[in-house]
Amino acid sequence: MRIEQLTFTRFVAALLIVVFHFGSGSMHFTNEYTQFLFKQANIGVSYFFILSGFVMIIAYHKKAKVNFMDYMVNRFARIYPVYLLAILCLLFLIVVSGQFNFTEFILNLFMVQTWVPGQALVFNIPAWSLSVELVFYALFPFLYNRLYSKISFNKLIVPIILFWLISQVLFHYLINQTTFTDLFYSSEDVMYHPIFHLNEFIIGNLAGLYFVKKNTETKNYDVHIITLVILSLIALKFPIGFSYHNGLLAVLFIPVIILLSLNNGFITKLFNKKIFIFLGEISYGLYILQFIVWMYISDYRLNKYLGLDKAEDFLFCFFLRLFILIGLSVLSYLYIEKPARNKIKSYLSKRKKVN
Repeated sequence: MRIEQLTFTRFVAALLIVVFHFGSGSMHFTNEYTQFLFKQANIGVSYFFILSGFVMIIAYHKKAKVNFMDYMVNRFARIYPVYLLAILCLLFLIVVSGQFNFTEFILNLFMVQTWVPGQALVFNIPAWSLSVELVFYALFPFLYNRLYSKISFNKLIVPIILFWLISQVLFHYLINQTTFTDLFYSSEDVMYHPIFHLNEFIIGNLAGLYFVKKNTETKNYDVHIITLVILSLIALKFPIGFSYHNGLLAVLFIPVIILLSLNNGFITKLFNKKIFIFLGEISYGLYILQFIVWMYISDYRLNKYLGLDKAEDFLFCFFLRLFILIGLSVLSYLYIEKPARNKIKSYLSKRKKVN
């Protein structure tokens, strides 16, 4: 089961993250009217995690059991080829610059950087979220086989919501405890550790279970969706001391995901256009390859070869690199990501026939 209208939202989230990384230092994106959004646009990662939890349930809810090996192979086929491409592209630059660190390289290669204090944001910075996703993938077959497929939805509601609440309280407590931070860990370790993001994936699972187990009516939810998006913007504008980095906005993201999945109004018809679905399909490349484009097409090279100045020509430089990033994402999707995924699926299908 595939809900096409959700696909484009991944592109929107990825694009916001690119602006957060490379546009938030400029007044073009961080003026008094827009800075509340773009300086917190890393919430796109939180949306990814919640959506991932939702989609996993949608994809597997008809199965009596999730085979761990088949599932993990499928997941790796989806994410690792382009992930490896990003590593190899960065490796060349880092080696040439004389800044190669073998430990950082190995941690990123095996996608375990978020488990090591101080290493979450080394090498290819956006890759930290893939390290977190890997934990979700490893846990999902267990969660599905032992809990979701055996325990009724109503009995899962309270434990999962409690887990989400406790995670939020603990997260906010730890990042505000400077004494412990100085002695034992940094706020970076808390913000990027898989344990403090698991709540997002699991609450996404709960949303997925609600969607597949409750016969909810499909109708025009355009107004509801727009209202929720506005409420999300208001929450970003007035955070009142809270951090949304680790799942607090699930209270708004989940209704958006569910209502968009059930919607048959204009928004769904628009998001179901082939061009928007395709943009959603390339969003992974957009996310994981962003630093490669900005490092290869550096401010120095733009100035040397095109005579562009970062300060005076910021918008042109930004959109030039963004268009190149989108083009690279298209190529990686068509010639690496999609073929690799299809080959793996073909292999698994043949193996099942043999067995």
